[in-house]
Amino acid sequence: MRSFRTGTRIMVAMVSALATIGGGAIVVTAAQAAVAVACRVDYRVTSQWSGGFGADVTITNLGDPVDGWKLTWAYPAGQRVVQAWNATVTQTGTQVSATNVSYNGVLATGAGATFGLNGSFRDSNPAPASYALNGVTCTSGPGTPTPTTPAPTTAAPTTPPTNPPPTSGWNPPAHLVSPLNQVWQHVEQTYNNGNLYGFRNYGWDQVMANRGHLNFCVRWDSSAPVTATQRDQIHATLARQYKKWMDVMAGHNAWPYRDVPIRVVGWAVRDRNQLQWNDNSVDVYVNNIRENAPQCAPECGRFFNQGGQYPNCPGGAARHYDQSLWLTDGFGGGAGGDWGQRMGREYFMSNLNAENMHILLHEIGHTFGLDDFYDWTPSGVGGFLMRAGSASSITEFDAWMLRDWWRHLKSRYGY
Repeated sequence: MRSFRTGTRIMVAMVSALATIGGGAIVVTAAQAAVAVACRVDYRVTSQWSGGFGADVTITNLGDPVDGWKLTWAYPAGQRVVQAWNATVTQTGTQVSATNVSYNGVLATGAGATFGLNGSFRDSNPAPASYALNGVTCTSGPGTPTPTTPAPTTAAPTTPPTNPPPTSGWNPPAHLVSPLNQVWQHVEQTYNNGNLYGFRNYGWDQVMANRGHLNFCVRWDSSAPVTATQRDQIHATLARQYKKWMDVMAGHNAWPYRDVPIRVVGWAVRDRNQLQWNDNSVDVYVNNIRENAPQCAPECGRFFNQGGQYPNCPGGAARHYDQSLWLTDGFGGGAGGDWGQRMGREYFMSNLNAENMHILLHEIGHTFGLDDFYDWTPSGVGGFLMRAGSASSITEFDAWMLRDWWRHLKSRYGY
């Protein structure tokens, strides 16, 4: 179900992607340990702005199976970790420790785990030179240079992201050409009061402004408590479902990102005691009520600051949120827009491990601009996700509708 926040605002929002940097691959043999430890660690700075950066860290276990891991490293230029997800990260001086969370501690031989972080720096941001996995020292290979990009704005990037994927042009299957044309003609006539191209807060706009990632606020519109494990599961589920849409775009028609990481930067609740954790992995906003529901600070929200600047956000631009995941007790169905997605809290929590959370997937589609099809269906196609109730996963037609949006909007970003 689509929903409009204001008369001319349509539902749209999307995800961010990675530029590439490395701390390099590290391989270690571990005659030093009772269990043979061998690992590869890939450290990638995914975005960087003045004084801040985001990074993804992937551990690949090349030794014996591991049940519980701890990765340690030292930052060479005094960088500081200010937030992390999919791992518990602590720092003392330059020394950093990242420990698995409940759902990613077991690593079979050849298996991997990825966690992310946001950090700050002063003069430079070099990658760590070495790591240790469960106390066994590993030495990294040479890192690739850190990408230097300005703070997020709504302007198009002046250079393409590092190592863009191969491109392919607009080449839908012949049987979808006519229905795709029907859909695009319809959305041009109906979206934003017939001014589709005048709207500037599509998910595409958000991803490009961020240089390839997307920040989220969780609006916990419920009296239920939340454990740290549930928090991490919610974050992981949101990222996993978003990836299904982003995988549709990878390598297509000059789309510049191989992946679009989802980062949860804030939680909004009525009562701080509902949140059963004390770490600083997310900002917490208490009893800030809008639309009769908890809301992260408007000063940090893209919906409220579409110029891409956040001068009054307590954490600055790095802690802004582009969209909200709004989970409401007893809410039936779903809603989606440039502001994010809303659905029942009970539905979301009972589907944390579902392969396809179809309501969320449908609402993310609206965030990209996809239509609802309540009152019409293009000719020559049957069931598909955006036609509510006719499919439970992204179909070929859904994928090509998404790609069609990129085809028509990519020139605004310089592609």
